[in-house]
Amino acid sequence: MHGSFAIALIIVLGIAAQWLAWRLKLPSILLLLTAGIIAGPIVGWLHPDELFGDILMPIVALAVGLILYEGGLTLHFKELPHVGRTTLQLVSIGALVTWGLASLAAWAILGMTVQLAVLLGAVLVVTGPTVIQPLLRHIRPRGKVGGILKWEGIVIDPIGAILALLVFEVVLASLHGPGGSHGASEAAASELRSMGMHTVKALLWTLVAGVGAGLVFGVALVEMLRRYWIPDYLGSAASLAFALAAFAIANEIQEESGLVAVTLMGLVVANQRRAHVEEIVEFKENLRVLLISALFIVLAARLSREALLSFGWREIVFVGALILVVRPAATWVSTLGGSLSTAERFFLAWMAPRGIVAAAVSSIFALRLAEAGVPGAENLATSTFAVIIGTVLVYGLTAPLVARRLGLSEANPQGLLIVGADAFTRALARLMVKRGFAVLLVDTNREHTRAARMDGLRIFNGSALSEGFLDEVNLSGIGKVIAATPNDAVNVLVAHRLEKTFGSANVYQVHPDLRTQQDRESHEHLGGRFLFDESATHDHLVDWISAGGEVKATPLTEEFTFDQYVEVHGEHALPLFVIKEAGTIEAMTVGRESKPEAGDVLVALVDADDDEPQAKASNAST
Repeated sequence: MHGSFAIALIIVLGIAAQWLAWRLKLPSILLLLTAGIIAGPIVGWLHPDELFGDILMPIVALAVGLILYEGGLTLHFKELPHVGRTTLQLVSIGALVTWGLASLAAWAILGMTVQLAVLLGAVLVVTGPTVIQPLLRHIRPRGKVGGILKWEGIVIDPIGAILALLVFEVVLASLHGPGGSHGASEAAASELRSMGMHTVKALLWTLVAGVGAGLVFGVALVEMLRRYWIPDYLGSAASLAFALAAFAIANEIQEESGLVAVTLMGLVVANQRRAHVEEIVEFKENLRVLLISALFIVLAARLSREALLSFGWREIVFVGALILVVRPAATWVSTLGGSLSTAERFFLAWMAPRGIVAAAVSSIFALRLAEAGVPGAENLATSTFAVIIGTVLVYGLTAPLVARRLGLSEANPQGLLIVGADAFTRALARLMVKRGFAVLLVDTNREHTRAARMDGLRIFNGSALSEGFLDEVNLSGIGKVIAATPNDAVNVLVAHRLEKTFGSANVYQVHPDLRTQQDRESHEHLGGRFLFDESATHDHLVDWISAGGEVKATPLTEEFTFDQYVEVHGEHALPLFVIKEAGTIEAMTVGRESKPEAGDVLVALVDADDDEPQAKASNAST
């Protein structure tokens, strides 16, 4: 198979697996690993070692660095007062507990040597932010656990990689240490002292190189952007180049310190207020999808058939021990004396999937150990992949259910996040709350805010476009967004931003006032899905309410159908939403014909003097 075809196959398989995971609502890593295993050891289409040769692992390392850089860009210091203490304990005390218990389990269950077991335990300290964050976006848990898991997943990766490197160096030194000749005891003691000094030196250099490179390149990028020394069209590319440079230079000084550098650089860029970096963040999110897709395909394709056939009861028991014993123990110790509820502690204990960093680090170390002639070195990577598959499968399939059972989230939330709290949206919110749906209004207008509070509605006084908005509001029960401010441009921006969290299918905006052809062309591919009707602009809806219009809910039956409703009301009613018999909400949108059925409830904006539709239909028939 030609190299160009193989590389294209990697990208195509990766994106196809991501799409299929989205369609099936499964963790994408499961399907990525499956595709890689099929294309590699099973079918034999991909041979990454032959395809990339000696540059394979450097490419993997750089890609992991960029993924961690993107993760650092999502961390904001203002979250730390709420999640900082628990996160710190999880990445320190919890990491040590995980290392010790996972090493013991690897030695006792997998039958590894002490050296390899301790190294595997260090590798498995890391979790999988590339798995955790998509799950959190899907679950939207209440309370602090979402922020804690996000911070832990990103911060623990460089910490775990450094720990694994230090253990790896010690393992190599111990395997090539003095034998049993005369004076072996004295030589062994000298060797231990030497290893201790080497470990301390490596740790110090890792911190110096990682922190130094991260700060220097992060500050330099921010200053160049602030002074407009980088044009807008080069902003994302320059950010990519700076991150790669920080990673490479730190790694040249001390191996694995590049992961510290890029994570810290991401933190610096994300938490400054001197330059606009929104486009950089968006670019990195898109790049991350491509990198993760390609990496998992490549690393899974490297597994041999023999390794796959070696998976058995030992690996299953080992994964079970990590899930049922190791993670709960680490979480329990790390959250002692904290303010988390029992449900939140339990959910933290049930969320520790492993991801790309564990796969990449174990693959690199397994290769180097094999080159050094260490027996059983290949088991390091195969055992890690077994853990990745097992933990992603268990947590990915059960975490949403566990969160719902603990009362931290709900399945398929149907509540509304309404941006704009004018008279129309308040009337809509009152009715939806009365029908049992969660509604959160957002507005910067204090008069609207006071009116909403007087109506007993949940209201956030602020901008939905502010940087910390999604972290400040409680989105439990919320599944759909309606951008309904008087400013069409703001509605477009709100829809564009929030579709990343809620999905474009669940983001709507009131129809803009398109008076010219230029307006129509500028809004054609922007914003959310247009609501209700082309005439239903913000001003039209508010004027309707001001003229005495009301938002009403009408049950539809076999005797009184939607067609009859339209016939009775005509232009005196504007259908808004349909509450299905199953309890879901469907919005009436422009360009999509929707015909409610018997058993549904139609929510519509009607004239004030309009009689109840069933009574009006009865009068018309007589």
